[in-house]
Amino acid sequence: MPASYAYLGPEGTFTEVALRTLPEAATRELVPYVSVQSALDAVRDGEAEAAFVPIENSVEGGITTTLDELVAGRPLMIYREVLLSITFALLVRPGTRLSDIKTVTAHPAAQPQVRNWLKAHLPDAAWESAASNADGARLVQEGRYDAAFAGEFAASRYGLVPLETGIHDAENAQTRFVLVGRPARPAAPTGADKTSVVLWQRDDHPGGLRDLLGEFATRGINLMLLQSRPTGAGIGNYCFCIDAEGHISDRRVADALAGLKRICLQVRYLGSYPRADLKPGDADAPRQDTSDEAFAAAADWVGRCQDGRF
Repeated sequence: MPASYAYLGPEGTFTEVALRTLPEAATRELVPYVSVQSALDAVRDGEAEAAFVPIENSVEGGITTTLDELVAGRPLMIYREVLLSITFALLVRPGTRLSDIKTVTAHPAAQPQVRNWLKAHLPDAAWESAASNADGARLVQEGRYDAAFAGEFAASRYGLVPLETGIHDAENAQTRFVLVGRPARPAAPTGADKTSVVLWQRDDHPGGLRDLLGEFATRGINLMLLQSRPTGAGIGNYCFCIDAEGHISDRRVADALAGLKRICLQVRYLGSYPRADLKPGDADAPRQDTSDEAFAAAADWVGRCQDGRF
């Protein structure tokens, strides 16, 4: 029996479409789960080799359900990412007209991406959230709602028809998905990589976030995601989810993580993995003073000073 990948289901989600773009998906059994949490728990419990879940979209930013699971659950690691352009169709049962629609449904992350369209075309329709966009289509099939925002490709799977297509409030909207597995040695660097971490401050003090970000800034490391999430320890207590350019094997990234480990209450390493928006070799070279060669030369100089050879 082939190894399995869990993903946010049911069948017909954008998550499934993105997952099938990975070459290795062709050699795995793809198993839909009802929630991000259950898909990730399948990995933690050894039921699946990896899980594929959405983590960020270009309209609303980080997807909090996934971020919170990676922050608070048993440790997991990101190994791959996929970017998928997102456009919605309004799926209905055959014979339904726009004027018939009183209720619509979709995943909560879809609402900000169709809000203006909904206001312009269905201003009186009541919105109800679904576990996923494909699950919303299933609920329309069952007659619980009149219409669902989902991928046009989901229509045939649920006996629905696309009443409207190409729906999106923001041009070039994308969702980022990640392949998550149990902790292990990260893949070798490609030269176009990303490192993800979660940081907890030791205490709340003026300039605390600046201190954390300074560990990246002084080493010339660009950040691509910075999102605060409540720790559950009371109002005002937050941790910070960060995506940074580079790989943990890069001297500047390793040095920044070491610095963060010294000043933070806790650091959770979520992995170093290839960027989906760049090909190897396309990433900008680090500043000369933050290159691996510069770190090696500086360490050599310190060693010579310690030996009295300066």
